[in-house]
Formats: sequence, structure tokens, C-alpha cells
Amino acid sequence: MDTARTDTASTGTAGMDIDLSEEAAEYGRQALRAFEAAGGDELVRAAEREPKRRGALVAPVLDGLGAWDLDPRGDAAELEAAAALCRGAGYWAVPFPVAERLSRPTDLDADGLLVVDGAHPAGAVEGLDLRWIAVTLDGRRSVAVARSPDAPPRTSAFVTGLGLRPVDGDGARDAALGLVLPCWTLLGMLDRAMKLTREHVLVREQFGQPLARFQGVRFQLAEAEVERSGVEVLAKYALWSVQSRRDEALDDALALRLAAVEAAEAVFRIAHQLHGALGFCDEAALSWLSRYSQPLRRLPLGLSGTRERLTDRLERHGLTGPFGDLPARATP
Repeated sequence: MDTARTDTASTGTAGMDIDLSEEAAEYGRQALRAFEAAGGDELVRAAEREPKRRGALVAPVLDGLGAWDLDPRGDAAELEAAAALCRGAGYWAVPFPVAERLSRPTDLDADGLLVVDGAHPAGAVEGLDLRWIAVTLDGRRSVAVARSPDAPPRTSAFVTGLGLRPVDGDGARDAALGLVLPCWTLLGMLDRAMKLTREHVLVREQFGQPLARFQGVRFQLAEAEVERSGVEVLAKYALWSVQSRRDEALDDALALRLAAVEAAEAVFRIAHQLHGALGFCDEAALSWLSRYSQPLRRLPLGLSGTRERLTDRLERHGLTGPFGDLPARATP
């Protein structure tokens, strides 16, 4: 990335450019096409049928894109490309922890990074022979080993518990990056949910006309799109915050996660309402997308837990940038 794109005062955001570079955007478009060519929606269905093959199903695509050659921690342009790749993976509900692998620490021998709740560590890593580092929101790092799954992918979406062995080092920056990139994956899922819903209401008829012509349907679509587009802006800002190594990067990452989880609840609620019963059937791509969005929405913490952690961190000083309208904790 051109340095001028992120040159701001350390205490402000004036003059910043949070849009992805054209090179990163084009890389994201290439990723979308590559995942579609490799099977698109069939990738997650095949992975659920054969969980042990989930890595092999997407490895050729990711290798072809040079995903593991990206250096998100060391190069701002490559961080943007990593975000675009995560968004493309989310769009197709790719059954592989792309964001978590791209977040891997560089000072430890590991293949990926998982941000976890220290009390109940878990990750969507079932069936993958990879070395994981876990980090809590207060920066404690551990070697993480996946336990045997308690449920099949059909109900677990590949989530399994983790055994942790603490290691030295401050993982605060790990946690910020490890929160932001999965939010880009979730953003890709919201992109797809909106596209599927628009297509559905254009072709589905009621009382002799397409659903899209009803005012109530238009209002619902507008509400969902406002939520989705808001997350897109905040995702770009939080990525810029990580790029710039701001002291507030973890606060910004938590605020992004809070907004993304709230938006996901609204977007998927509206998408399911407009699809009706069809949206819960295996024949509908929305059903798979919604189900495999659950780990991103629940781990490391769900909506209320994320809000509580953000409030605890902010205390009374509030947030800067586009997050500034989120309230700080009231003075007792």
C-alpha cells in the first residue's frame, strides 16, 4: 500500500483513506471466481459429507491464489489482500478457517491463530492437522490442540473444544488482527445473503406479482442493506487501524465485531423471513450460509459477551473514528 493512504495523526483519523487498494479489490474478485470454479456452494456440502477432506477440498484454490505467501502482518497492501480473500471465502461459505490461518503469528511455529474465550476455548478446526496458537482478548497466548468433536459437522459446523498450553508473549496485536479478519469473512457471508435474498424476491410471486414489488419487502431489504453496508465501512476502518498499529486497534476490532454480529442477526433474520420455509431447506444456499455463519457469530464471544468486553475496555474514554457514536461507560 502507498504510505500516503494511511498517513494520519496518531490521535486522529483526518485525511485517512480506508478503501482497499484496487490491487486488493481485484485479488478479492479473483478469489471469488476461483472458489466458484472449484465448486462454489458444493464445497461446504462436500466438506460436511467428508469432514476429513475439508482441507483438501480448498487447498488447491488457496495455493493457486498464493494465499499463504501473503504477509498480512508485515505489509499493508498484503493485509488488504488478505481481507479481500477472507471476504471471498465468506461469500461461498468456504469450509476452511482462511482468516485464522492468515492471522498466524510470525514469532511462533504455528499455522494459524484463534481468538478464544479463556473460560470455554473453542474453534471451527475439526478435522484439520494444523498447529494452532490461541489468544484471549487480554493477550494471553497458548498452544491450542483440538479435542475430539462432540457432534457431527451438521450440528457443530466443525466447532470443537480446545486444550490450551500457555506460552510467553503479549498477544494484544494478535487479538486485534485475529478479530478483524474473521469479520471480513462474515462480511462476505452478508454480501451473499443479500444477493440470494434479492434474487429470491425478484422471482418469487405472491398475489400475481413478484415479492420485490411489495413496499414491506422493500423496507426489509433496505434495512438489511443498511446493516451490511455499515459493517463494510467499519471493517475497512478497523483494518486501517490494525495496519497503522494504533494503540486503539483492539478496541476498534471489538467494536467491529459487535457491529458485525448485530448486522448478521438482522440480515439473516430478514433473509429467512423473505425466503420463508425454503430458507431452512438444504436445497437453499441460504440455509448452508446461515448455518456456517454461526461459529463466526458466536466465537470467541456472542453479542452480549462482545458488548460487555468492549464496554469494560473503554471504561469512560469512548471510541474514535466512525465508532465514536458508540457510548462509553457512564460515570457511577
